[in-house]
Amino acid sequence: MGIIKKKSLHSVWLTAIILLITSCASKKDVVYFQNSNNFETLVDKNTFSPKFKVDDLVGIHISTLDPEASVPFNLFRGSQEDGMRPEQVDYLVDQDGEIDFPVIGKIKITGLSPEEVRVLLREKLSDYLKDPIINIRLKNFSVTILGEVNHPGTYSIQGERITILEAIGLSGDLTIKGKRENVMVIRDFDGTKVYTKVDLTDKEVLSSPVYYLTQNDVVYVEPNQSAITASSLDNRAGIYVSIASILITSTIILITRN
Repeated sequence: MGIIKKKSLHSVWLTAIILLITSCASKKDVVYFQNSNNFETLVDKNTFSPKFKVDDLVGIHISTLDPEASVPFNLFRGSQEDGMRPEQVDYLVDQDGEIDFPVIGKIKITGLSPEEVRVLLREKLSDYLKDPIINIRLKNFSVTILGEVNHPGTYSIQGERITILEAIGLSGDLTIKGKRENVMVIRDFDGTKVYTKVDLTDKEVLSSPVYYLTQNDVVYVEPNQSAITASSLDNRAGIYVSIASILITSTIILITRN
């Protein structure tokens, strides 16, 4: 009977040790760019340029050496006579991919980069203005980060482009429960959703077509297996509590049976 009890205790403790070992995350689960080498140089060949989409809010300001000449091409709301500071009106890209520009009329800009729109406007304004200066800015550039990150949410972007790594940085990085090898980017092309998965543990993410995010992209970090199986309690703490309960219960049962 004593031999049976000893073997049973050994089995319980062996099971506990196995559970502890398997609950620990390995290096390959959490480290980024694992296949990069010391002093390795990668040339960024990504020629990404942001393109305008339906529902974009675009700010366009036209100026020339003659301020009066450019006035008809800039729309403002409010006036000093009304006691309000004039505010320039932005242009919403409609469902046809067009904006309604003063004097010129409808202009299709979806699929065009800011530089391409600048060239297009300069051509159309050539009959009215000499050497116009055209400033174009996307006003509602934002990306959404969801899933296993420390601060999920929607973030406004000030510049014209942002990388997936910078976006993840804005959200406070992935949690330890985030699945780094399976991060999804959901991108909308005028109503068509495109889903692309990237592996943050592989340096090839730097050449991915979604390395540079576009406006309204959604980045979703999938939870790993420990996050799925864990409850609201911390996964490792839950495992330790469970193991302790198993050990105590099993030990009591074996002792009382003696």
